[in-house]
Amino acid sequence: MESFRLKVFRVAAEELSFTHAAEKLFLTQPAVTMQIKNLEDELHLRLFDRTGQRIALTPAGRVLREYATRIAGLCGEAETALAGLRGESVGRLELAASTTIAQYLLPGLAGDFLRENPGVELHIVSANTADVVAALAAGRVRLGLIEGPAGRSDVKTESFLEDTLLLIAPPSHEWGEAGPVDVAKLAGAPLILRERGSGTRDVVERALRKAGLELKKLRVVMELDSTEAVKSAVRAGLGVGFVSEWALSREIALGLLKTVPVRKLDIRREFLFVYPRGPELTGIEGKFARFAKTKRGELRS
Repeated sequence: MESFRLKVFRVAAEELSFTHAAEKLFLTQPAVTMQIKNLEDELHLRLFDRTGQRIALTPAGRVLREYATRIAGLCGEAETALAGLRGESVGRLELAASTTIAQYLLPGLAGDFLRENPGVELHIVSANTADVVAALAAGRVRLGLIEGPAGRSDVKTESFLEDTLLLIAPPSHEWGEAGPVDVAKLAGAPLILRERGSGTRDVVERALRKAGLELKKLRVVMELDSTEAVKSAVRAGLGVGFVSEWALSREIALGLLKTVPVRKLDIRREFLFVYPRGPELTGIEGKFARFAKTKRGELRS
């Protein structure tokens, strides 16, 4: 239902590359360039600034991108609603998820959902919590899954699953043999943390403050943008770090990492659905959220 020319523009505006847009749309680059030029001629406005191999949106392009994104969303909703009248579940589900959820929970969950709903095209964007919420607020997605507080009032959150963050160390680390360690020892230990803006980083810092540790006294030696990177750095002996219990089953089973209990530090959080404030979710997004809730017990087992 979406205008082909507008879709080409929207994808090019998202990618900021005619080459990448062509690959995503299964077109040639000259075909993308031609569609953009025809749209610019029709509007009597330049939509992209072109400098060598780089392109950037003009002010007119930025305005049209916002409308194009909203139009694509409305077309998707219309297709879903009409399919519902036929008793089908079809359409595109745009889902944004924090990195831990995207890596360790969504693959199995999404596979089960698609097997039950083969007419659905699922597109998952993985980002940190702040970027997931920003994408939702900007209208680029209608449903997200995050690892920490949304931090803004124009979106609504709903509990999905509980998670525990555990301190991990390499197998040879001295803390592993001494039983629980005092939380004060973390002040002098080399810490490997997720990047600022991630739900994991936010929850860990709040828990450490609550336990009486001043963040400025922490010895943070690395800030990394994924749980896998944190685990790799810890395995290499570069420090200790906090990761989700959901991310550890393989490493614990193989003896590659060990968890270290910390006295008076119990870091629990909730994975949350996040969506625009207003009416309850409908369409494919609502169906996926309801499906995910029915699978919580299986995810735990």
